[in-house]
Amino acid sequence: MSVPRSVALERTLYTLAAPVLAAAANLCPGSPLNTAVQLAGAAGIGGWALAYTSDEPGTGRKFLRWSPLVLAAAVDVAAKNTAGWGPWGLDALLAAGWAAAGLLVMPYSRHTRRRHRPALAAPAPAPQLQPAPALSLAQPDDGADQFTRQVRWLWENRGMPGRTIVFKATAHPGMPNDLSLLLRAFEAGRPISGLTQEAVAAAFGVDVSDVTIREAVRQYGREGGPAWKEVDVTPDANERRRRTPTAHEWWADRIGAAGGPVPGSQFVREVRDHARRVTHYIAQVPEETGEPRVNKHALAAALCTKYDEGRLFVTTDGSQVLVSLWDSSPLAQVFPATRELLTPDKDGRWVTGYLGNGQPARNRVYTDRGAAHGIFVAPSGGGKTQLMGLHVAADALWGAVVMLATEAPDEKTAALGRHTARYGVGALYMIRLLRAMAALMEIRGEMPWEDGQVHEWDPARPGCPYRMLSAYLDEFLSAARHGYYGAEIMDLAELVSVKGRKYGVGLKVAGQSIYVQDGFTQLLCENLRENSIPVVLKVAPKKVGDMFKALGIAPEHIPDPLPRSFSPDEKGRIERIMRGEPEPPADSNTGGAGWIVEGKQPEVLRTLFMDFKAGIDTCFPGTIATLTGYEIRELQARDLWFDWTEPPRPGEFGPELAGSEDSEDATPRKNGNKRRGGPKPAARRDAVTSPRQALEAIRNLTDA
Repeated sequence: MSVPRSVALERTLYTLAAPVLAAAANLCPGSPLNTAVQLAGAAGIGGWALAYTSDEPGTGRKFLRWSPLVLAAAVDVAAKNTAGWGPWGLDALLAAGWAAAGLLVMPYSRHTRRRHRPALAAPAPAPQLQPAPALSLAQPDDGADQFTRQVRWLWENRGMPGRTIVFKATAHPGMPNDLSLLLRAFEAGRPISGLTQEAVAAAFGVDVSDVTIREAVRQYGREGGPAWKEVDVTPDANERRRRTPTAHEWWADRIGAAGGPVPGSQFVREVRDHARRVTHYIAQVPEETGEPRVNKHALAAALCTKYDEGRLFVTTDGSQVLVSLWDSSPLAQVFPATRELLTPDKDGRWVTGYLGNGQPARNRVYTDRGAAHGIFVAPSGGGKTQLMGLHVAADALWGAVVMLATEAPDEKTAALGRHTARYGVGALYMIRLLRAMAALMEIRGEMPWEDGQVHEWDPARPGCPYRMLSAYLDEFLSAARHGYYGAEIMDLAELVSVKGRKYGVGLKVAGQSIYVQDGFTQLLCENLRENSIPVVLKVAPKKVGDMFKALGIAPEHIPDPLPRSFSPDEKGRIERIMRGEPEPPADSNTGGAGWIVEGKQPEVLRTLFMDFKAGIDTCFPGTIATLTGYEIRELQARDLWFDWTEPPRPGEFGPELAGSEDSEDATPRKNGNKRRGGPKPAARRDAVTSPRQALEAIRNLTDA
């Protein structure tokens, strides 16, 4: 029988090495041979250590291959530590046992390879035909590519989730773990009903979020319907999307997703305006979804800001959405008023301020229906007088006759009064101004134009014999509550608001409220609203809803309250608390900030700043427009054109007033019934809408 050469060589080496191993330590203990045996043993121990720490299979075989060297070193060490050859020739016996163990185990020739070579004398088995493996029902022989067949085997081994089979598998280029599957129901003619994202994720060992199941659309040459599904398994793409998303992906995941700030929206483009330091995001929603639904607070959080910082503004235009994110709030900026901005254009429009999105906000001196009225609403310190000054300047620059009456004097209105045709203080002055305005409507209604005919006032029509008159009533509601003049002030204001536009007479009302329950009549409020562009500044948060409801704004368009400050919070509050330091003073900086209501939806704006301390002369024309001589003569004939600051004249308000030295405190001795002279009751019955007004009415009746 032939013996393999490796076996014969190994046996020879063990037979020759045994006597040398026994004699090395006894004949020449310090020789290089003895040192070589010990180094070989150390190498064997190192091989054992590597085999033990290795994760590869075959650790036992490696231990056997290194064992002859380790055991030889052990025999050498034992021989060195025995006297001579040891008792009973122990050194020779150990060397012989080492050789016998090697001849018996044969570690190098038998354990070098995992499979033994067949004996050379063994006859080769006769070839036999093997039956072809039966195809699985899940693996049809349809000539599919290798990748599809591999996925099919995996799918079948994982239990065919949802009782489906893989019709086709497609790998995604550049993504080694991403693929798309086209699945078909295992039973022909049955719908796929039990397939879930969890089942697919478990089959491929990925997260549920990495699996997408879609309906399979029927294509040419391929079936579709409920028996087919398309599945995307994209762990690599999702990981890349989480780490470095594109702008479209970021918008879809953070903003346009279901339940996001703007659900259903799709990113269109991003525009950075470096000069104005603002970033614009443009998105689109499907036409069939209607107007976009925007959650502004959630949108601010997605853009890493706070809505009350005043940096985020959203504009909708049909199905499009414009999101403007400023580096710092534009409402915190100061926009100086200039003559160029306040000068009306050919359509009577001029710049009132700037919207939150950076657009100029414009008001008008007239409308297509005649002279424009005006409403200015703001609490004390909200910038109402500043806003009124802008309108006075715009009317004056356009060439209108401007008159101003205020219920109480102050520095700013006095400065404005120097640029008007007439200016006065008190309810008496205001009622005289309103009487003159009512009379002017009669006078102008009879004044012929250049063509000899009488027309309604139209700034675009040539030949008008008079100028537009714009009258400003500051703190109107306070004057309208006056115990003696208030009722007539309200009646005359209502009359002018109805008919004044046709005669070029505009009424501009300023106050802290426009509520009907505070003294406004419903008719006056509606006329001022419809024939003006109202501006509301710095309303208290609890009054925002009622204020805009009174202006006729639909509930879905009522804006959120403005923040108390547009300045960002100072950092380091935690450190200040730990050090026991007080908080820095809050900077409100919201004067002149509010809303302008030109359309159906209020827009946030910051009005221009007219610096009264530095002087406002540069904002006004050099000359002051006045009424025509004919108008003044007609007013004088009606005893309405004189010094309106003088005390009440005899018969001006019916019976002579007692205490004429102080007209504001004077009370009538008895009521009269003349049109001009018959004073109205202080509180009309149809205007009593609150307990306070009822008490005033009772008090006035008692004093009568």
